[in-house]
Amino acid sequence: MQRIALVTGSYKGLGFAIAERLAKDEGMKVILSGRDLAKVQESAARMIKDDLSVDAIELDVDQQSSVESAIATLEQKYGHIDLLVNNAGVNPSYDPTEQSFLTVKTKTLGETINTNATAVLTMMQSVVPLMKKAGYGRIVNVSTEMASLRGIPTDYYPLALSYRVSKIALNGIVSLVAKELAGTDILINAYSPGWLKTDMGGPDAPFTAHEGAETAIYLATLPTGGPSGKFYAEMRKFGGPIELQW
Repeated sequence: MQRIALVTGSYKGLGFAIAERLAKDEGMKVILSGRDLAKVQESAARMIKDDLSVDAIELDVDQQSSVESAIATLEQKYGHIDLLVNNAGVNPSYDPTEQSFLTVKTKTLGETINTNATAVLTMMQSVVPLMKKAGYGRIVNVSTEMASLRGIPTDYYPLALSYRVSKIALNGIVSLVAKELAGTDILINAYSPGWLKTDMGGPDAPFTAHEGAETAIYLATLPTGGPSGKFYAEMRKFGGPIELQW
């Protein structure tokens, strides 16, 4: 049976790179998604031209009604979702107000947490019941090493308070969900893709989106009994999967 993979925020950047590799290298049926359906369909058409198995759906992770509608449509169409990649996210770190806790706007903080953490929980609440029904699931969450609490005191990254706090919340959700799903074949992990040449990372980043997808593919294809509730670095740094400190 062909695996069905849903990747959020996947019509461009890292999300598209992950989706393309899942379809091309792993033979999965990949569902591209995003809030702008026309752009999602355009990206899907590019993959279809390469004879890849792909579908497109409108999905705004910030809107629970959109999430519920999309998952209901996919359940009716395919009957199962085997892999969820929570890639959609925002990063307001380039705003100068994010460089000091004295100037951070609480509105920005709340909106960032909503997209990067709360929306991820909403996605899992909608998808995991289908995984439980099938007895199988893999959930990959795009985080950042900037969210390592042990690393913050000595790391060289900018303060980026809203982004960091949102991803710290995401990491906490991953750990708690993994605890609840222990003993099942639904494995959930987070990873840091590093600084990438994407709209979020900018043109000065040292790595491509396809390089950033490597660890996502590893976590998406874990065997039964594989790790769950872990936080990984980008594999290109070490030549293999290396856990980061929470």
